[in-house]
Amino acid sequence: MTNAMQLQIPSEATMRKAVVERDASFDGTFMYAVITTGVYCRPSCKSRPAKAENIRFFVDAEAAESAGFRACKRCQPRSSVTGTAKLMQALAKYIDNHADQPLSLDLLSEQAHLSPTHLQRTFKAVLGVSPKAYHDAARLRLLKSSLKSGKSVLDSIGDAGFQSTSRIYGHATRNLGMAPSVYRAGGRGETIAYAFRNTALGPLLMAATMHGVCFAQFGQSESALLAQLKGEFPQAQVVASTMTQSPELNAWIEALEAHIASSAPCPDVPLDLRGTAFQIQVWKFLLGVPAGSAVSYSEVAQGIGSPKGFRAAASACAANRIAVLIPCHRVLRGNGDLGGYRWGLERKRALLDRERGANPQ
Repeated sequence: MTNAMQLQIPSEATMRKAVVERDASFDGTFMYAVITTGVYCRPSCKSRPAKAENIRFFVDAEAAESAGFRACKRCQPRSSVTGTAKLMQALAKYIDNHADQPLSLDLLSEQAHLSPTHLQRTFKAVLGVSPKAYHDAARLRLLKSSLKSGKSVLDSIGDAGFQSTSRIYGHATRNLGMAPSVYRAGGRGETIAYAFRNTALGPLLMAATMHGVCFAQFGQSESALLAQLKGEFPQAQVVASTMTQSPELNAWIEALEAHIASSAPCPDVPLDLRGTAFQIQVWKFLLGVPAGSAVSYSEVAQGIGSPKGFRAAASACAANRIAVLIPCHRVLRGNGDLGGYRWGLERKRALLDRERGANPQ
């Protein structure tokens, strides 16, 4: 599973509340298992309530069965999705098919024959994101598709339904995850989960807040990378990823590991970006550069409306804390030389070579 919409599931607190209330609107968004019975169920299952300490959460039936649990005979969690889930999935398809158009919550409510409040709650329960966030993601996919087809930036912006370049950066940075004040305080009050892998390009540690990936870096070892993460967020609670703390993170890093090792697509995961307004503009621009392509620092600066800011654009690339997912490896010097790369030129060259092999020009 590499699609961000597929990987999103509710928070642990939300899942526990849904199980207690046997809320059918969450069916299809996650599974819960009971370690004392060895059975996994839908959130709406009418079986006897289990003790909280005996419950484990999984993204789907396959994940629960991989962990050794069997399907509940009462709620039959492997049967087809509920009518509510089907309705929300149909609405998501409608959004995908009309992504370039203005889609207000009232319009979508009419389409689904639900009140705006009910739609907002139910859509997020089933898809893991709000209708607005889903629409934003669909428009960004349109934008990237247009860019990959060879259209100009301005034409691609119009095709995706954006009114101006500022709308792209504006909508994409409204929800930046960790608030600047929290970041300045060293992540105080935040819980950051991490996962580690030895990838084809060396040791990689990925970490995420409840909003998305905030750290993905190569290094010498797990201990060195963990020390680096804790140094960046000294006041945060840093924990190893488990199914209850970050059920998405292991799937994300496995998808990224597969991308690094072969021609698997780069996972489209939520990002918790933190930086200056200029840095975030640069990073957002890089997210639109197609795999297998390359741009110069000057082109990046021009693309965000600051043609004289190519040195600042280079600095923003150097400040990137999220390797590969924010593809600063696709930025070269004006003469075509590799330039710099925070994680080493050999890794930069390897990433570019693999992308170009999978996406021949």
